[in-house]
Amino acid sequence: MTRVYALTNHKGGVGKSTSATNIALGISAMLRNAGASNPRVLLIDTDSQAHATLVTTGRNDYDESNSLYTVLMADRQKATQVLSECLVQSHWDENLHVLPASSLLEQAERELQGTAGAPYRLADPLSKLAPHYAAIVIDTRPSFSLMTEMALVAATDAIIPVEPRYLETVGLLSVISKINDIRDGWRIANLRVRGIVVTKMDNRVRGHHHLLEELKSHPQLNQLLLGVIPMNEAVSYAHRGHTSIFAYDPKASASRAYAQLVHRIINQKQGA
Repeated sequence: MTRVYALTNHKGGVGKSTSATNIALGISAMLRNAGASNPRVLLIDTDSQAHATLVTTGRNDYDESNSLYTVLMADRQKATQVLSECLVQSHWDENLHVLPASSLLEQAERELQGTAGAPYRLADPLSKLAPHYAAIVIDTRPSFSLMTEMALVAATDAIIPVEPRYLETVGLLSVISKINDIRDGWRIANLRVRGIVVTKMDNRVRGHHHLLEELKSHPQLNQLLLGVIPMNEAVSYAHRGHTSIFAYDPKASASRAYAQLVHRIINQKQGA
C-alpha cells in the first residue's frame, strides 16, 4: 500500500510547506539512489496560499482548469482522470509530481460544505492513482478545515510539524485528538499519527531546549518525535529561489536534518 503522508497543524508558520516539499523530494531521491524501481513521489498542495506549489513548480497561477480545485469540483465518476490530467512535473526533479493548489480552494470549501461525501473528494480519485507512486505527501492549510479533513481522510500517516515555542503538551495533544476524531468519525482505519517534527530549532535559545526536553520526557509524546530541524537561514534562501534545501546547500544543517528525517520515515515505512 502506498503511504500517504499529510503534514498538518492548526498553527501557521511552523514549516509545513517547507517540510512537505523537502520530505517529498527527499523520499524520491533516497529511493532512486537505492535503485528502487519506482522512485516517483506525488506532492499534493491543499493550501489556497499555494506555497508548496510555487516553490516546486515556479508558478502559483493555477486555476479552475488545472489544479486541485478542478479535481474537487469534477464529476466523481471522472475525478480520477481529471486528477491525472492536472498533475505537473516539479522543476526540482522529474520523479516529483505535483497536484497544484489554487486560490479557488477557499471557494471549493464553501461550495462543498455540507455536501454528502465531501471529505472523500480527494481520497476516492487518489486511491486509484496511488499505486503509481512510491509515496504521496500532502501539504495542508493551517487549520482543521474541510480541506484539511479531505487530506487526512486520504492519508495513512499524519505528521505534525511544530516550532519549539509551540511545543506545549496541551496543544500537541489537541492536534492529535483532532486527527484521531477524523479517523474515528470517518472510519479511516489506516490513518495514524506518524510523528512530530520539531522545526526552526535554535540551539542558542534556552527555552527551545527546555521545551524539547519536556517533549522527550512526556510519556505519550516522546514516542512520536520523528526529527528536529534546526533554524537555518539556508531554508528561507532556498524557498526564495524556488529550490529545495538539498539543492541550495546540501551541507547545511537543515539539509542533513531533513535527510535524516526522510531516512527515518522510509525505514518506518519498510517496518510498517
